[in-house]
Amino acid sequence: MKITWLGHAAFRIETAKAKILIDPFLSYNQPFADAGLDIKDVTEGVTHILLTHGHADHVGDTVAIAKEKGAVVLGNADLGSWLGTKGVEKIEMGNTGGTVGFDGFTATFTQALHSSGQVDEMGVAHSLGSANGLMLHFDDELSVLHMGDTDIFTDMGLINELHQPDLGIVPIGDRFTMGGAVAALACQRFFDFKHAIPCHYGTFPIIDQTPEKFVKGMEGSRTRIETPTPGTVLSY
Repeated sequence: MKITWLGHAAFRIETAKAKILIDPFLSYNQPFADAGLDIKDVTEGVTHILLTHGHADHVGDTVAIAKEKGAVVLGNADLGSWLGTKGVEKIEMGNTGGTVGFDGFTATFTQALHSSGQVDEMGVAHSLGSANGLMLHFDDELSVLHMGDTDIFTDMGLINELHQPDLGIVPIGDRFTMGGAVAALACQRFFDFKHAIPCHYGTFPIIDQTPEKFVKGMEGSRTRIETPTPGTVLSY
């Protein structure tokens, strides 16, 4: 398995059977641009696009990528219906607690404490269903939990009990998600990750710019903390 952080909450996951983008916010993602990354390169061969929720900084370039690559898009039912009106043809929908199977992996919608919606060209706000995390179980690979955008909550312990994720992708930027210290508490108290990758920081001036608080909070943990720069490929 290869995992590449693309800045913000966007990731590319490659396995023998799938090339997956999660929350592909690329065009207006400053760390993505600063790293000299190219959308054409990071979307090469993409088979699936998985969305945690409907905010613009997570849906990002989904519509354009899906149309160009013919990728299957996974999102909650409301978000999936909305994407259908935008011309996305291959849509798989689910909702909190549900699991969708694909060739080589399954994706389960887990709980997240956040909102989900967008404002259209007329200034009208549209709710786009629940915010979720995504629990990915692969054939013969590490299991991966992308928490989405969330605060800490006690049922994280139940997610761990049900799914036992090996690797956690953890939002740490504060203001719109839990901050680094609280994210570390969530990981220490409720999960037993072998690896953790912090995200959702350094993108905008009003959120935390570094993972320092999270890294400090994880001191003494058995979890290996990865803090790649955007574009770095991690192999597991």
